[in-house]
Amino acid sequence: MTVSSMTTTVDRAVAQSRVPANPWGLVRRALVYVLLSLAAFVSIFPFYWMVVGATNTSADIIKGKSSLGSALIANATAFFTQVDAVRIFWNSGVIAVVATVLTLAISSLAGYGFEMFRSRVRERIFGFLLLLLSIPFAAMMVPLFVMFSQAKLVNTFAAVILPTVASIFIIFYFRQTTKAFPTELRDAARIDGLKEWQIFLYVYLPVMRSTYAAATIIVFMANWNNYLWPLVVLQTAENKTITLILSGLTAAYTPDYGLILFGTVLATLPTLVIFFLLQRRFVEGMLGAVK
Repeated sequence: MTVSSMTTTVDRAVAQSRVPANPWGLVRRALVYVLLSLAAFVSIFPFYWMVVGATNTSADIIKGKSSLGSALIANATAFFTQVDAVRIFWNSGVIAVVATVLTLAISSLAGYGFEMFRSRVRERIFGFLLLLLSIPFAAMMVPLFVMFSQAKLVNTFAAVILPTVASIFIIFYFRQTTKAFPTELRDAARIDGLKEWQIFLYVYLPVMRSTYAAATIIVFMANWNNYLWPLVVLQTAENKTITLILSGLTAAYTPDYGLILFGTVLATLPTLVIFFLLQRRFVEGMLGAVK
C-alpha cells in the first residue's frame, strides 16, 4: 500500500467519523436518560430527606430545611429515652427472622412439589391458590382474629408469624423458578439412590440459592415492615414492633419529627443490610438465574 492510498483511507475514515449520528436516536437516548434520572431522584429523595431530617429539629423539618443540621445527638437521646429500642428491635427481629425462615421452608417445598410432582388436580389446586390472592387481607382479619383468640394466641409473636408462613406469592415464585431447574440433576440423583428429601436438600437447595436470596429479601422486608396485622393482634407495649412504635410517635398531639425520622433511619438499617448482603443473588433470582 502506497503512502497516497494510506492517506486516502485515513481521510475517508475521518470523513465518515464526522457524519452526524441519527438525530432521533440521540433524542431517544436523551429522553431515556432524563426519565431514568427522574426515577432515580424520586426513589432516592425520600431516603435523603429521612436522613437529613434525622439531623434537624422538628421546627426545621416543618420549615422544609433540606440540609444537614446539628440536632442528631438530641434526636437520638430523645428517641432512646422515650423508646425501649432494644426491646422493640428484638421483637421485630424475632418476628421477621422466624417468619422468613418458616416462609422459605414451607413455600419452597410447596413450589417444588407443585412443579416436580404431576397429578390430575395439580393445576386446579394451584389455580385456586392464585385465586385466593384476589381476597384482600382486610377481609380476613376478623376471622383470623377470632381464630387466634379462640386458640389463646392473641398478643403473641405466633399470631403475627403464622398467617404469613404459607405465602401464595412466594409459592408461585418458587414454582416459576423451579421450571428452570435441570431435571437431569434430579434424575441423576435418583439413579445414585437419593430419596426425594435428599434431592431437595442436597441438590435443589444449592442450585436455587439465587431464588432463595431474592425470596429472603422480599419476605424479610414484608415481615419487618408489617403493620396492619400486628396492630390488631399485638396489644401490649412490650410486644410491639418498631413499625407500631413509630406509628404511635406520629400520633402525638405535637409529634417530634426529628425523633421520628431518627427512629425511621434505625428501622431502615436492617433491611438495607439484608439487601446489600444479598444484592447480587437478588438480581440473579429475580431474573430466574439457576446455577
